[in-house]
Amino acid sequence: MTECLVKNNKKVLIKGNYAIAQAAIKAGCECYFGYPITPQSEIGEYMSGKMQELHRAYVSAESELAAINMVVGACSTGAKAMTSSSSCAVALMQEALSYATSDELPVVLVSVMRAGPGLGNIYPSQGDYNQATVGGGNGDYKLIVLSPSTVQECIDLTYKTFYLAHKYRNPAVLLADGLLGQMMEPVEFTDYPYPAIDHSDWALTGAKGRPARKIRSYAPLEGPQCEHVKNLFNKYKLLEENEVMYEEFDVEDADIVVTCFGSLARNVKSAIKTCRAKGLKVGFFRPITLFPFPNRRLAEIAGMTKKILVTEVNMGQMLRDVKLAVNGKVPVSFYGKPVGAWPNVDDIVEAIEKELN
Repeated sequence: MTECLVKNNKKVLIKGNYAIAQAAIKAGCECYFGYPITPQSEIGEYMSGKMQELHRAYVSAESELAAINMVVGACSTGAKAMTSSSSCAVALMQEALSYATSDELPVVLVSVMRAGPGLGNIYPSQGDYNQATVGGGNGDYKLIVLSPSTVQECIDLTYKTFYLAHKYRNPAVLLADGLLGQMMEPVEFTDYPYPAIDHSDWALTGAKGRPARKIRSYAPLEGPQCEHVKNLFNKYKLLEENEVMYEEFDVEDADIVVTCFGSLARNVKSAIKTCRAKGLKVGFFRPITLFPFPNRRLAEIAGMTKKILVTEVNMGQMLRDVKLAVNGKVPVSFYGKPVGAWPNVDDIVEAIEKELN
């Protein structure tokens, strides 16, 4: 395995999956439990060598179910633990994620999307937006979800994912895709920029010298369960108030604003620059946190523009959240495809021009 191939002005050329794995190490990941599936297998490959070299815990689990439950167990001690997987395999983890959310455990999951539904194939896709933001587990719960668009953001948002998971004691997902996982770009690794989080008041570290503690999602009576779920949603409100992240440009005078998430932003940005060169007033908006979703800012933008175009490499999953945020202020339309090569710049320009005509 080649960790980096080129060094130039403090930057290294590195594949996205390796960048995520190296960032997790620098974030202080103490335990990695995983099971291989394309297109994220290089994360586990990297961890298999580096974690043992650093005398940290690494287990190649017998299944995805085993991997996520090992993470739940490690996180109950306050450890920084993570797993990584993809799409149909992440589907198997939904029950454990629901448990971890109710248990208020700082689970970190890296999800590198591939094609679906079902087994699908190894081509890139953005078809797991709903899986990450809505989830397939039972009950009322939310996962923190961050979506990078570049290999550099794979590093920066891996740091942020660990921090938010531990700050809010809530499972957090880095939602990447097969394109980002396999591409190489020059990046810079900084030191982990966030403060340590004290878990000494809840973590299960042995009860010698203190009263015993419990971590469980089961509340046998209606009243305590209602109170517990309401407390979880108070935490989600704090996330919405304090942790929303997005990227935007040229929205102030735009006749149409194009919104997307993840690595598709690369082609969308180029398309918007092409449109601006033609004299078309086109703006750009990208949610970086998919939960908490930037509802407030998108509603403000809806009051400034005439139309919003949602672009995705799926059949319109973020589209629902955009429509909810816009709340009927302006028309919202969709352009996308379900799987494979991202729409190219010319295709996106054509879709924008069609909406403006």
